Amino acid sequence: MMLGLRKDKKDEDAGGVNPFLALEKTAVLQETRIFNETPLNTRKCIHVLAKIIYMINQGEQMGPTEAREAFFATTRLFQSKDVTLRRMVHLVIKELPTAPDDAIIATSSLTKDMTGKEDGYRATAIRSLCKITDLTMLTAIERYLKQALVDRNPAVSSAALVSTLHLGKDNGPAEMVKRWTNEINEALNSDNVMVQYHALGLMYSVKKHDRLAVSKLLAKYTKGGVRSPYATCLLIRIACKVIEENEQENHPTLIDFLESCLRHKSEIVIYEAARALCNLPNLSGKDIAPAISVLQLFLSSPKPTLRFAAVKTLNKVATNHPSSVTMCNLDLEHLISDTNRSIATLAITTLLKTGNESSIDRLMKQIQSFMSEIPDEFKIVVVRAIQGLCLKFPNKHDVMMNLLSTMLRDEGGYQYKEAIVNTIIAVIEANPSSQDTGLYHLCEFIEDCEHGVLATKILHLLGREGPKTPAPAKFIRYIYNRVILENSTVRAAAVTSLAKFGAVCPNLRPSVLVLLRRCLHDTHDEVRDRATFYLSVLESGDTALVNQYILDTLQSSIVGLQSLLVHYIDNPAAEPFNLNQVPITTAPAEVTPSSKTDELITESRKPAVPTKTRQEESAERLAQIPEFARLGPLFKSSPKPIELSESETEYYVRCDVHTFPQHLVLQFEVTNTLDDQQLENVTVEVAGENYTVLGYLPCPKLVYNTPGTCYTLLQLPDDPSLVPATFACNLKFVVKDCDPNTGEADPVGYEDEYVLEDLDIGLNILIQRVFKTNFAASWDEQGDENQAEETYSLNTVKSLSGAVDQLVNFFGMQPCERSDRVPEDKTAHTLLLAGQYKDGVECLIKTRIVFDGVVNMKICARSLDAALNELLVSSI
Repeated sequence: MMLGLRKDKKDEDAGGVNPFLALEKTAVLQETRIFNETPLNTRKCIHVLAKIIYMINQGEQMGPTEAREAFFATTRLFQSKDVTLRRMVHLVIKELPTAPDDAIIATSSLTKDMTGKEDGYRATAIRSLCKITDLTMLTAIERYLKQALVDRNPAVSSAALVSTLHLGKDNGPAEMVKRWTNEINEALNSDNVMVQYHALGLMYSVKKHDRLAVSKLLAKYTKGGVRSPYATCLLIRIACKVIEENEQENHPTLIDFLESCLRHKSEIVIYEAARALCNLPNLSGKDIAPAISVLQLFLSSPKPTLRFAAVKTLNKVATNHPSSVTMCNLDLEHLISDTNRSIATLAITTLLKTGNESSIDRLMKQIQSFMSEIPDEFKIVVVRAIQGLCLKFPNKHDVMMNLLSTMLRDEGGYQYKEAIVNTIIAVIEANPSSQDTGLYHLCEFIEDCEHGVLATKILHLLGREGPKTPAPAKFIRYIYNRVILENSTVRAAAVTSLAKFGAVCPNLRPSVLVLLRRCLHDTHDEVRDRATFYLSVLESGDTALVNQYILDTLQSSIVGLQSLLVHYIDNPAAEPFNLNQVPITTAPAEVTPSSKTDELITESRKPAVPTKTRQEESAERLAQIPEFARLGPLFKSSPKPIELSESETEYYVRCDVHTFPQHLVLQFEVTNTLDDQQLENVTVEVAGENYTVLGYLPCPKLVYNTPGTCYTLLQLPDDPSLVPATFACNLKFVVKDCDPNTGEADPVGYEDEYVLEDLDIGLNILIQRVFKTNFAASWDEQGDENQAEETYSLNTVKSLSGAVDQLVNFFGMQPCERSDRVPEDKTAHTLLLAGQYKDGVECLIKTRIVFDGVVNMKICARSLDAALNELLVSSI
């Protein structure tokens, strides 16, 4: 008997089978027939109602007829006096999708339950009634709701407060709720912690659009009167929001309130205050020191939730204030052995952020013993933290690279291995001295790599970086091994990588040709075709041909190429298809690992889906507008919108600049931030020297907080030197006053205008970025016959990196060979830029920059067009 009891108890602890697991909607709806039985079987009715609620919460969709039948069947249960059944009825009515006309049937019963003497279901009646009611019925129950706000029963009062909070989200009921301020204030003085919390939340919801009212609310309750720890936490969040929205102002009173909460008797208030202080902008390490001290105490708490919360917050703080968190390092080291692996992972990543160069060796040893005890998702977080440490202390890259190499050889899934490979690649790109070591570790990895995607990625990297190393020959063996041992996809990537070694390293070209000839007998046609093509190019000995077809791959926009080919097929022409008309693809956005190291669970890997670039989307959109369809292919779009007004102003305007062969299209995105106005016939008039305005395409109607688009078409000047200009912009429109609640506008409006900031346009709108893998070869290929040079001194720029950034933005060209990254403690730097002019001519710029208190630079430009070279060097 005792053994049987123990077994039953064990099964109960383990959890039984879900009784609702295999529910069918049709069968459950048929079971509602028992609601018509007399007498009612209360137990069965509750079970059927529970099934309906379960299906709705699982996302089961009910048709209008099914929902209506279930609703009417449920309303028959109001005849029962059973408290549990009545609460279930209220819950089902609240969850069922109900038409307003049908809801009237249950309104009277719910109102009776809300105002009755049975406290057991008054709260649920309020919630259901507020969910199904509309504005017309709300006026009938307004008196009862106001009474419920201050009811002596805390459950009823809280239900009324929360239901009113949800009602206030709609424009109509919100005006009614604003009249209940006295009742809400009375609820704020309640002794019940939840009632006071809900009352404060409702009061803030009513006043959040009135900055002065929110300030008064904070001034009143931050001085005392709030006994609920939950309400205090909400006050802290409101105070933080006010501080963040007004960063330019000082808020000593609110800061003092946050610091006083660090001494509160409730742990949740203490943590909320500490987290708030750590997250506030513009605070120094000294300002957040009290919060750090509190979080340090929480690190040794016996409660896992407090330890996790503290280490998570410290992890975020360590990103911006690592020196402030250093005082917690000893406590963090103790947490590495915490039984909760989330806490241990956050502790080690925080130590990686706060560690100094002398402690790296010890940290790496701790990590090595720690990694075998955690799953892959936590390992990925640690790897990302190691990447940050590698970038912070480049001199210690050997120690960390060795650890990463060890991790690559350990067991792990694709995401874990991918994170390590991405980290090594990022370190190689940021620290040239680590290139040889990093490439060697990656070569060792692909010798036994089961993931073809990673092998292909590493082979691509080897082809790009390997030929630039002091001893490129040692990588050939690893690459050719892939041709022998791997699948066709990896073999094809290996052939391409070999060809790049042959293109860049003349002394290795004979050996590479021998290997490529062996690939001609491969079983897969892609591998054979690549080998044949690369053999033909390399054997030609033509440097220009090698650069164009092996090192500098096709950079045409795929979407643009497809659309032009379709147009060419549909409209046959005598002349052949011109590839120079195809827009150049824009530089892909650099993908960096997430900095949120507290996101411990990573998403499952999804197949890569090609996405359109911003320029390709703009080209498709503009091609669908008849006025712009005749302008030809889009050459370039501005990389990001240019703001012409601030987001807090009445009208928020942003501009995108689109360059066509002979025209310029200014695309203005306008947002009306005034809820009592509707704008019509919206245009942006521009005025600038040397440009001719050909027309405006207005936005017909602009409602509140919904962006609209208008366009301005300009004729480009014939002389490229006249392209840089400043445009005066004026927003013109017809204003119609409207009701903020209904959105209905007056039939008659009046014309108005709004002055915007000036729009500056430079020479960069005529130049598209292009990639050059081997800049030196491309520079020599252009020759010095048409070279132009000029020397400048920049008095307003105070650093080499600042000069580099300004030059890249000014010319709008692609930095090559990572020349946009300026090493620290350098007084001289060479910037390499590559681009293509709108007429298809490639142009290169080499700039030698020297800093000795003042930035001096020598700009050299090369292209086949002498006039373009002179334009580039004289445009600064």
